[in-house]
Amino acid sequence: MDIIYILDLIGTFAFAVSGTISGTEKKLDLFGGAVIAFVTAIGGGTLRDLLIGSRPVHWITDLNYSYAIFLAIILSYLLKASILKYKKTMFLFDAIGIGIFTIIGVQKTLSFGLMPIIAIMMGTISAVFGGVIRDILCNRIPSILRKEIYATACVIGAILFLILDCFLLNMNVTISITILTIIVIRIFAIKKGWSLPVLY
Repeated sequence: MDIIYILDLIGTFAFAVSGTISGTEKKLDLFGGAVIAFVTAIGGGTLRDLLIGSRPVHWITDLNYSYAIFLAIILSYLLKASILKYKKTMFLFDAIGIGIFTIIGVQKTLSFGLMPIIAIMMGTISAVFGGVIRDILCNRIPSILRKEIYATACVIGAILFLILDCFLLNMNVTISITILTIIVIRIFAIKKGWSLPVLY
């Protein structure tokens, strides 16, 4: 099975967990939590596919994405008491999700023959817009609009992927390095308080 496909399912699962946890924190019912999980998991990828002209969007023709989301919802609710004890759980799943989805977005955009700069943009959209929709529905200021390093980590990761790809390294190595870089940047940004300048 293609490593990219496996990573896509893992990212979908991770974002669905993030969305379900957000719904749980807002005390939504099971249906409400499921809606948040779905839009978090597929929102960015759906927007990317629509923008680059990929029809139909990826999750409509492959039920494995829906299965991954349903599994994430079920496990999140079964383990919600344990999960909610650790406030950083959602952040960890979110960091994993943006790392994976950035690279998938870049690769898919390049496969459509589009320019690298567009691939960077689509990789970032793939990674962050599911979280944007999640935060809006949960009545929070989206992370992308706050000063903390979020979308910037995706941009850096996308650029790094393109650079490493130019050196013709093993693709699995390139993907692993890039995803890990995005996750590490995101984690350190939170722990060290890294942020972009605030507009006044």
